[in-house]
Amino acid sequence: GNTAIVDYLARLGQVLSNGEILQLTSNGSAEISEEAYYDVIKMKTAALFEACCAMGAMSAEASENDIEEARMFGQRLGTIFQIRDDIFDYYDSVEIGKPTGNDMMEGKLTLPVMHVLMKTRDEAMLAIAQRVKSRSATPEEIARLVAFTKDNGGIEYAGKVMEDLHRQALGFIGSRVGDREIRDALAAYLDFV
Repeated sequence: GNTAIVDYLARLGQVLSNGEILQLTSNGSAEISEEAYYDVIKMKTAALFEACCAMGAMSAEASENDIEEARMFGQRLGTIFQIRDDIFDYYDSVEIGKPTGNDMMEGKLTLPVMHVLMKTRDEAMLAIAQRVKSRSATPEEIARLVAFTKDNGGIEYAGKVMEDLHRQALGFIGSRVGDREIRDALAAYLDFV
């Protein structure tokens, strides 16, 4: 019966729809931008995590400041989750159930490859990236781009971004969550992701 929570949930549907439109627009664009990548995450995966955290805080009648802090924790957690999922795309694994290069086959460039492309400005790889975005890249080209990303530190870079977000999220847990069992459970969940 909390109208603020119902309103938040209704707005979440709008945010997710806008995120899907932004992703489709971004995938079809020639631009390669980490900023656009993060914007999509904030309006899709991270929006779900942040809504759960914010609405949980709202349900406990937390202060506006505490709700905002919980929302930011959720956003960081969701961003970590998405980056980890994106990293899985660079490795074959039966357990994960996601074939290597699957995101690229769908026309998506993720943080590891974006970083390497912007760092190296390798023209041949940039050309393949544009074919990925237009969904005209061959499996062989995608395999080359995946290998190039791994060989040039893309996975390590994404890992460092996750570590920074992890540190910030742990800061929230340590400073804002008083109950030890809840604090330990949130830290364990964060570590798992």
